[in-house]
Amino acid sequence: MPSGRTSAPAAKLDSSLQLQPVTPFEPVLASVLPSGDQWIAQIKWDGVRMISYYDGSHAELINRRGNRRTLQYPELAGPESYCRAGSFILDGEIIALSGGKPSFHEVMRRDSLKNEAAIRAVQPQVPVLYMVFDMLYCDGIWLLDEPLYRRQELLKEMLLPHSHVQQVPSYPDPAQLLTAARQGSLEGIVCKDLDSTYAPGGKDKRWQKLKIISDVTAVAGGVTFRDGIVNALLFGLYDDTGGLHYIGHAGAGRMTVQDWRTLTERIPGLVTEHMPFAALPQRSSGSVWIKPELVFKLHFLEWNPSGTFRQPVIQAQVDLPAHSCSLSQRGF
Repeated sequence: MPSGRTSAPAAKLDSSLQLQPVTPFEPVLASVLPSGDQWIAQIKWDGVRMISYYDGSHAELINRRGNRRTLQYPELAGPESYCRAGSFILDGEIIALSGGKPSFHEVMRRDSLKNEAAIRAVQPQVPVLYMVFDMLYCDGIWLLDEPLYRRQELLKEMLLPHSHVQQVPSYPDPAQLLTAARQGSLEGIVCKDLDSTYAPGGKDKRWQKLKIISDVTAVAGGVTFRDGIVNALLFGLYDDTGGLHYIGHAGAGRMTVQDWRTLTERIPGLVTEHMPFAALPQRSSGSVWIKPELVFKLHFLEWNPSGTFRQPVIQAQVDLPAHSCSLSQRGF
């Protein structure tokens, strides 16, 4: 078994779990495929990044922001049913399918719930899969300094057959997988160097993502109404000085009639006379300005030269801080 780091730091997730919370290692955005035999490719899942922890007696699911999501996914409450390790930390993505493809909107129907009764009610309607792609800790041993190929070998050995847990397949030909992902209208692929160690909180070219469907997380700074119900939002991204730059408006998407009604009920508490954008948006007539607190994930076709997005489609509201919505997502 890989040696890695031999002791877990003292930070706690709760009163019983002794394992150190890990900030996920992130891929960088790339425009061309990497070359070389050391690269493998995996599907980029349109889901929720999730790290699972088990200390031998207690389990937790923690998302990218460090928030607990154990309650939301009771299918994963028994870690001994999907991993034979006596203690572990796994990294992966929780997804839900719609039409045979991962749907961010569907998985957010589960992830956004806070009430146990509501979770039980929605659970059969929105089944989830935990797509695991890395193992960071196993049976008391840290694996962060081990190369990816060793971590993948150990993960394959430790995972047990389970209806809600799968190991993410790796493919030796990134170009072939990218073609298949395009044909399947999937979000994209992630290319990983088989020799890469795992750097918590890091982000570098040893992991590279190539997107087929462009996406962005943006904060709403204004709304428009139709017949008393919000029908569109005006979105922005922050620059390094804290200025909020308008990137466009959107009303189309996966939000239901009830989603729009629920959003409408929140707006009165957010209304402000102060326009939050650095410059007056072109679409401002009839708009109501709101405090920039509501964050959404959107898919879109491309960026216009003006810095606005083309054909945006709202996927779901997400639990992210407004200032995480950065202009760096535009890539120019």
